[in-house]
Parts: sequence; C-alpha cells; structure tokens
Amino acid sequence: MSNASFPMLSLIILLPLIGAIAVTVTRNIPLAKNMALVFAALELVATVVVVQQFNDDIGNSFQLVERYAWIPSLNIEYLIGVDGISVLFLPMSALLTLMVIVASWNSVQNMPRMHLALLLTLEGITIGVFSALDMALFFLFWELTLPPIFFLIGLWGIGSERRSAAIKYTLFMLFGGVPLLFAIIILAINHATAVGGSIPQDLSFSLPVLLETALPDNLQALVFILLLLGFAVKAPLVPFHTWLPTVAMEGPTQMTALLTGLKLGAFGIIRFAMPLAPSATVEYSWILGLIGAITLVYSALIALQQTNLRRLLAYASVSHVGLVIVGAASLNMQGIQGAIFQLLNFTLIAGSLMLVAGFIQHRLGSTEAIHLGGLAKVMPQLTCFYFLFALASMGLPGTSGFPAELLLIVSSLLSHPGISIAALAGAVLSAAYMLSFTRRAFFGPVTQTGVKQLQDLRPRELALLCASALLILGVGFFPNSVLKVNRATAEAWLIRLMDQPEVANGEDSLR
Repeated sequence: MSNASFPMLSLIILLPLIGAIAVTVTRNIPLAKNMALVFAALELVATVVVVQQFNDDIGNSFQLVERYAWIPSLNIEYLIGVDGISVLFLPMSALLTLMVIVASWNSVQNMPRMHLALLLTLEGITIGVFSALDMALFFLFWELTLPPIFFLIGLWGIGSERRSAAIKYTLFMLFGGVPLLFAIIILAINHATAVGGSIPQDLSFSLPVLLETALPDNLQALVFILLLLGFAVKAPLVPFHTWLPTVAMEGPTQMTALLTGLKLGAFGIIRFAMPLAPSATVEYSWILGLIGAITLVYSALIALQQTNLRRLLAYASVSHVGLVIVGAASLNMQGIQGAIFQLLNFTLIAGSLMLVAGFIQHRLGSTEAIHLGGLAKVMPQLTCFYFLFALASMGLPGTSGFPAELLLIVSSLLSHPGISIAALAGAVLSAAYMLSFTRRAFFGPVTQTGVKQLQDLRPRELALLCASALLILGVGFFPNSVLKVNRATAEAWLIRLMDQPEVANGEDSLR
C-alpha cells in the first residue's frame, strides 16, 4: 500500500460535512445557497486532484492510504485509500452532487438550507463509502447514507406517498445491512482463526489483510451469498428493485438522480463480494450472470409499458445494473472494465436524464406522457440534451455509453454465450422503450395548454447539462482516458479471482 503524504482523502470526506455545517448555521438563504455551491465546487476540484495524484500503473495495491487507530480493542481502524476501481467514482460523485445542487436552486422552497446541508452530508458519506478500506468503517459509512436519504425523500418528495416511500427505502436498506454485517463479522473471525490467534485481539477488518487471508471452502459460499444479498438490495437487482420506482415517483427528482447515478450496491459487489470469496465467485459466476440477465430483461420489459418518464428511467436504471452484473460475472478484462465504465456512466447519463425529468416536472407538474406531447416545439434546448442523453443510454457510438456496452456485450459473448443473448436483447429493448417514449412526449402536435406556456432551459440549467454532455461526448470519443485508469487494477482483480497469471496477459480491451 502507498501511504499518503497529505490526508487528501480525509479532506474530501470532511469538506462537504464542513460545508453542511456552514450552510446550516447561515441565516441568509441566498448566502447559504452560494456557500453550498462553493463547497460543492471545491469538493469537485479536490477530487480531481486526487485523480491526478493517482498512479495508473500500480494495480495490486491501494494508494493515498491513511491509517489511524479507531477502536483498538477490536482492531478497527480509520483506514481509507483508493485503487483503479474506486478512484474515478470520487470526482463523479462530486460532479453529480454539484449538478443536483444547481438543479434544485429554485425548485426547493421549503427549508432550503436543510435540504442543501443534507445533500452535502450525503456527498461526504458517499465519498467515504468509495474510500473505506476497513470493513467496519465501510459499514458505518454505508449505514450513514440512510438518514439523509430518508429525510430528503420524506420532506421534499413530490408525491402524496413520499413518507411511505422514505420508510420503504429505509426498511429495504436495513434488511440489506443485516447480511452485510454478518459477512463482515465472519471474515474478521476467520482471520483470527487463520493466524491461530484469539478473539477479539486478532480480529481484522482491514480489506487488504482480508484479501490475503485464506477463506475456507465451507465459508466461501456463505460469505459470497451474504455479501451479494446485502449489495443486491442497494444495486438494486430483481427481486429487490421495487423501492427504486417508488422513490422515483414519490421522492424529489434530485434525490432520485443521486440514487440512479450512484450505484453503491453494484460497486460493492465488484469491490467486496467477488474478491473476498474468489472461489465461490468463480463457481457461481453463471448464477450471478443469470441474476443479471433476469434483471436486465425483466426491467427492460417493464420499462416498455411505462407512461411516466420518471418511472421509465427508474426501470431503465435497474435494467442497466443487470447488464453491469452480467459483465462482472464474465470474469474477463472486457467484463470488469465494462462494468466499471458503465457504473461511471450512470453518474453522467442516468443522473442527467433524471435531472431533465425534474426540470419537466417542476415546470409542468407531471412527467406523464399524456400530459406532454410536442415538447420539442416549445423546449428545443431541453429536447436536444434529452435526446443526447437518451442516445447515450442506448449506447450510440460517439457517446460514453457505446464503449461500456460494447465491452459488456463482448465479455458475455466470450464467457457465457447463452447469457449474451439477454445482453443483446437488453440493448434492443433499451432502444425500444427510450425511442417510444421520446416519440410520444417530445414530438407530435402540442395538445396541452400547459405545454404551450413552458419555458426552455434557464442559463444555470443549460450550463450544468452542457458540462454533462461534453463529458459524455469526450469520454465517448476517448474511452481510453477511463480504461487506462483501471486497467492495472482490473488485471490484478482478475488474477486474484482466477488464480491464473496468464489472465493478466490477455488482450487489452479497446486499445
């Protein structure tokens, strides 16, 4: 591990939390909004600095590591660091939070200071989830995401059942947290047993240590299932997906943009579940791929039937998570790089689409297709951005969605030819539900009086969508800017799972 000379990761965890306190104590609302914007912008700059300090060529160890004693009696540490899998999620999280703050600038009238403080708090905690290398610390950050999300949904939701949606989300996440905690305890106890030590003196919650600790065959399947179950709820995978459409309809669109853009559950499967139980991962990879395929096709078929843009985007998000799992289960370079690439795409594409839906909802009070129609005539700028994001979601060449989907489909063809049929079907269904809704909502005659009076994008909204669009196009034309960051780590990740050094010498994807 490479220790940090300056606690940069701690800084980017604490900076949004300090911003949340500053916004809360500020009485002047316009000043509080500007302060939140400044702190979010500083956070984005700081995370970009972290990426610049990251060495792409080091793949088998963590970098910028910070280690401090926390609970010595249980050997629990404040241990944080990044590798090629996690480092790009830091600026993506900061960028999406900045976009959400800008998007909610005028739409949140009730307790705006508290709303901004909760968004900044959630940002700091999310950065902690991506950075934590101690399993107990990770679980703390994981569970701490619940309070801000609960209040953001329950207090600022747009549906009549927003409080029920907040409770539903919280109960689902608490259910998922139970198997995660059991798996973490089993791993810590196994380490004490493996070194011939005693409990609690020789417990270990350190991810680097646990990765080097042999896990007996009789525990591999148990740990893998427990971790997969816990992360599947958050991802979400079928049948634990029902909370996301509910939150999309009842909660604020800005919060839904965060939930669809930041797939912590899918990240957890790649970061923890698969490498910590490598033998079980290889043995049950076909089951994992099958779960991903079912999620992919089932959610896409449900999306085809939707008449509300927010619910459609929620099911589309679930479907794309299924494709990520199919790629990760392929256990090859194309699969793991495609999975990471697609998770990063969620931040830009899925988050931006949901923000566009939020702009329509704020202006019109509805995103039902029957209340739309002819939007392209009255909102040409918004329509152009929506169309770009929709095409990127379908994997159009020239957008960031294309290299990610190409890698994932190729990976399934190489590893699970049968499951690859589902991946190809998902690509076709994605085009079907996106284009079908686009035709109904954005084209044709203007039939609703409310639509005729709609205002196009404001300068602030135009700026944030421009930033997202430029990144989508830039990464689409230069995908190696992302792939080179995680290539070495992906090779090390594969070697660990397959225990075959020649895996790392396979053909690099999209050179």
